Amino acid sequence: MKKVLIIGASGSLATVVIEELKKQNDVELTLFARTKNRISNIENATVIEGDATNFEVVKNAVSGQDIVYVNLAGDLDTMSKNIVKAMQDEGVKRIIAISSIGIFDTPMKPVLKPYRALSNNIENSGLDYTILRPDWFTNGNEVDYEITHKGKPEIGGALSRKSIADFVGKLIANPENHMKENLGISRV
Repeated sequence: MKKVLIIGASGSLATVVIEELKKQNDVELTLFARTKNRISNIENATVIEGDATNFEVVKNAVSGQDIVYVNLAGDLDTMSKNIVKAMQDEGVKRIIAISSIGIFDTPMKPVLKPYRALSNNIENSGLDYTILRPDWFTNGNEVDYEITHKGKPEIGGALSRKSIADFVGKLIANPENHMKENLGISRV
């Protein structure tokens, strides 16, 4: 069994990722959210209520996990530093994190600075990371996406949450894929 911690589990993207991961028989989910009652209809999952800006709470959640999936907004610099340190302290190596398209643009839009901080903190952590930089999310039902590597022009446009969830599901099924990569993901 792969023990997967989802930090930011009540978010609109994370809920679709959870549905995707429920299809995998070898995944044991722990769901971490600021407000526990915003997570519903999740059987066979451990739910932890906590704030990712609180290091001790994050460290306790990370303990014993195999993979950490990060899907947050807010003070991403502090939260990502807490997650990285907790993973280092607990010996958990594999992290998948959602950042944003445009974090490498010059000049960078000020709204993207927290997403760039998250990306930098994780890339410099020594962890086995995959960072995803999606374009805007839609509620579309299609699975249609293209991956671009860091340093290459980002292509495409807004993509469905299902598309991102499909790729995250594939990463969790095959955690050795796309390690140490910062990837753009968008609709073709």
